[in-house]
Order: sequence, then C-alpha cells, then structure tokens
Amino acid sequence: MPIADETSPDASALAQLLRWYADMGVDAAIDAAAHDRFAETAAAKTAIREQIHEPRPPRPPATRQPPTAAPHKAKPVVAPLAADVVVQSAAEAAASAQNLDELRAKLLAFDGCGLKATATQLVFADGNPEAPIMFVGEAPGADEDRIGRPFVGRAGQLLDKMLAAIELDRSKVYIANIVPWRPPGNRTPTPLEAAACLPFLRRQIALVNPKILICLGKPSCHTLLPTKDSMMRLHGRWFDYDVDGFTILALAMLHPAYLLRTPAQKGLAWADLRALAKKMKTLGINF
Repeated sequence: MPIADETSPDASALAQLLRWYADMGVDAAIDAAAHDRFAETAAAKTAIREQIHEPRPPRPPATRQPPTAAPHKAKPVVAPLAADVVVQSAAEAAASAQNLDELRAKLLAFDGCGLKATATQLVFADGNPEAPIMFVGEAPGADEDRIGRPFVGRAGQLLDKMLAAIELDRSKVYIANIVPWRPPGNRTPTPLEAAACLPFLRRQIALVNPKILICLGKPSCHTLLPTKDSMMRLHGRWFDYDVDGFTILALAMLHPAYLLRTPAQKGLAWADLRALAKKMKTLGINF
C-alpha cells in the first residue's frame, strides 16, 4: 500500500470536495476530462452556418484518365447533420404518431438530440393524459432521470403542494417538459437541444388537447410563447397557443425550482394560482 505524503489529500478533504461538487450541482460524472459545453455549442452553430451558407469551392476542370489508370475511390466523409435536418426529421416522426404511446415510441427511437446519450432514460410525462390542464416544465433532473417521471424531486414536491392549494393533484393534470432527457449536471438545455425536441412536445400538446396550458419557467415560456420577456414580466399573463389548427389558453408561471431558490416570490406564485383557479371556473372545469 502506498504511503501518503504531506501533499496527499486526506479522507476529510476529499469528502469536503465531494460535498462542494454536490452543492454546485455536479452529481454525475460523464467523462474523465472537463468539457466546455458553451464552446461546443458555439462550434456546432458555426459548423451549421458554414454548411448552410458557405459556397462550395469550384470544381477543378475534368481531366481524362489514361486507360491503364484505375480510378481512385476516396473514402466517404460523413458530415454532422445540420440543425434544420434534425428538426425536419423530428417533425416527420412526431407528425406520424397517432396517440401518446406511438409518440413515446418515436421519441425512444429518435437520435437527433445528444442528451439521449448521457441520460439514464426517457422522461416522457406524468399525470392524466385526458386532463384539461397541462403543465410544461424545462427538463428532467437527477431524481426524474432515475425514476422516469417528471417533477418528482424537490421542485415536484412543491408543485404538488401548489396544485393542492387550488384543489388539484396529478390525477387531474398532465405534466411534461421541453426536453424529455436530463441535461448533464442539470444545466439548461441548449437552443439546439430544445429545437430538436420541440416537434415532439407540440405533438404531445396536440394529442392531449388541454383547455389550459401552463408554461413553468423561462425556458418553457420562451420556447412555447411568442415572447422573450423576463419571468417577472411574464408570470400571470395569458397567451393564445396555436397548435395543429386550434388555439389553447396558455398561462406563464414561475417554476417551482425558482421558488425554492427564492422563497420570497411565493406570493407571486400564489397570485398566479388564484388566476388559474378563476379561469378554470370561467371555463367550467370542475372535478
């Protein structure tokens, strides 16, 4: 057994380091080396722009080969799919799903979102698919990734309490996310990841066809609603959400995870819940 020298960390120091990583949200080891995901996203966007906009170099003039020279076959180069190709593929797959079970199967077979490779499993939905109210959050966390259902961690427990405050529970609502796979370290999904999954979410909303759509948090609001305002301006506002030829009432609300970090804002969330309860009464939604 090697003898630790004065520079070797002891067990206490290693435990403190692990606790610090956990507090910072690092709860999964994806690779032995650190990766700059911002740089990778920027590089991917640059590559896509070059593929779409950069003109191809002119072909050299053709030359006749001697009869005895065998033609040289170059090894084909496989280029990464452009963002518009991925989105088109997702749209075609989602549109062909005639029910939620088929849509889930299409998502399981879809390889256009890189999050699938690092997540434990698909987190499709929870609740009642025939409910008149649908909630859409951002992305699964560690608990959701392990269990396979959305909003089951601390934020989900707070959401359950919020629903109970207006006499709702998961048997009376349907819950999904912008992306159905957990981003590493619970980071925010990139625009490319959200765009790849959006056709499936839109089809999911269309198949559920709720009377009210609740967008929880900024990523959900900015992806589904025609606005880029801050959540302090957005929460409590109603929008029209158009999908597959019909219009759904949509409400922007603060995400439960934000309320856990900023409990002083729970009063704003309570006001939004009362607005939701009032709209339910107006629409004749009773349980």
